[in-house]
Amino acid sequence: MREFIFGTDWWTDCDDLAAMRILLRAHKKGEIKLLGVGINACMDLSVPSVDGFINLEGVKNIPLGIDCDAIDFEGTHLKYQKNLAPFAVNFKRNEDAESAVRLYRRLLSESGGDVHIVEVGFLQVFADLLLSGPDDISPETGLSLVKNKVKKVWVMAGKWDEEGGREHNFFNNPRSRKGGEVFCRLCPVPVTFLGFEIGIKVVSGTELSHSDFLYKAFLDHGSEKGRYSWDPLTALMALNGDEEKAGYDTVTGTARLDIATGGNYFTENENGLHKYVKMKFSPDYYADMINALIN
Repeated sequence: MREFIFGTDWWTDCDDLAAMRILLRAHKKGEIKLLGVGINACMDLSVPSVDGFINLEGVKNIPLGIDCDAIDFEGTHLKYQKNLAPFAVNFKRNEDAESAVRLYRRLLSESGGDVHIVEVGFLQVFADLLLSGPDDISPETGLSLVKNKVKKVWVMAGKWDEEGGREHNFFNNPRSRKGGEVFCRLCPVPVTFLGFEIGIKVVSGTELSHSDFLYKAFLDHGSEKGRYSWDPLTALMALNGDEEKAGYDTVTGTARLDIATGGNYFTENENGLHKYVKMKFSPDYYADMINALIN
């Protein structure tokens, strides 16, 4: 069974919740094993709202980690976090969770290998993992743990239809730009990026029941008629485990982030570790796949 770690900003948008549902339902069906969730943007109720969502999905005992320093992204508190937090079981406060870097190190050290990591938020946690040294969890560096235990990383970030494109998860602030630059430069395993230009074309969540707590979160966000699908598309692609089977063509090479501007660049190279995807079908094709999994 494939093992997954999910990294999410869980901040001001609601497409993270759709991505989380896709992975949790696959976990419940025994298609994957979700090892844990790392939260890379911090609000007062980040951890309890994630735990509440997981509990409402009927899943128990998913380890959580958070970067409590990551409070410097723009946006205001949204009602969905406040409304989900009362359903928390294991984590009533952010402080109840371990640091996200420590969580990643522990989950990777305990894994037998071939872990898939899905990142749909900011990349400073993964960057700090790569830069981490040996500790009481493992004698290996973070770079070594990733190289030895991670099969692939699936990332929602970048705008790959133009050189120097700027996308939220990369260019938001100095923290995200530094994290993205380090990640692109150091990650030693294959990475597939799904860019802004893909998710902005696909609207999902249009068929959710009004009694569904996911619909209520979409409503809290102001997206009761559906939301652009950056994060669930990334989760779905990772769940497929193959870009072509998920409906994409790929471009292979090396991604680079300009730390000063947050602009992303891509050099094509058939031997590169990085890919970004291009849609093969109409937006409705992808929306239907997501809706089938989250309704």
